[in-house]
Amino acid sequence: MVSSKKDAPLSQSGRLADRLGYSFTKPERLLTALTHSSTLGQDRGGSDSYERLEFLGDRVLGLVVADLLLARFAQESEGAIAKRFALLVSQQVLAEVARDIGLGEFIRLSPGEDDSGGRDNPAILSDVMEAVIAALYRDGGLEVARAFVEPRWVPLIEADLSPPREPKTALQEWAQGRGLPLPSYRLVSRKGPDHEPVFTVEVTVSGEGSGEGTGRSKRLAEQAAAERLLARLDRQKTNKDQSQRKGRA
Repeated sequence: MVSSKKDAPLSQSGRLADRLGYSFTKPERLLTALTHSSTLGQDRGGSDSYERLEFLGDRVLGLVVADLLLARFAQESEGAIAKRFALLVSQQVLAEVARDIGLGEFIRLSPGEDDSGGRDNPAILSDVMEAVIAALYRDGGLEVARAFVEPRWVPLIEADLSPPREPKTALQEWAQGRGLPLPSYRLVSRKGPDHEPVFTVEVTVSGEGSGEGTGRSKRLAEQAAAERLLARLDRQKTNKDQSQRKGRA
């Protein structure tokens, strides 16, 4: 039997289900989790977009990660746990996990959204990742969702056992420690529809360069920009230290 064009999206989502290691009783749940609102009205196929599932997935992920953190850091204060939690459920981490499983290739986008780089857009990747977690939860329950989250987030928890700092605070402290003016943030652009905006923000530290970040809000974009600049400054310091060691050798 020849598969119809209508069956193609379900076949595509079935490939992702194999990658997730779970067989959906209702495959349309995963299909919905992969559907960007830009496709609705073009190839709706009876599916809604991922936005409602994203809302649920955020809570499911938060529950599992909070439980993991409380078990792993039984002696830490609530404040330190909260800092770890904020990083682990951030857009950056969600997008990183999404890239690790190749999620971008399965997202259903309009041609325009696809051409503009939507498959590697951190805001879209993180939202779809949350929606996929919600689809796992709705189809199989909390333990199925936990079985996906734990092996991917536990290594991230173990990778850095020191309590993280919020990127904007860390960058401010970095600048102040060197007697530099406070970082300045500038809104570069705001794109997308009102219900799904994407902000791009640039942060600059006088004499030390700048970094750009994107996010679903200006606050998230500012955090992403600060994190990117901090990463570049850290690489510069590492390269400088290595050069100095070679010079002394």
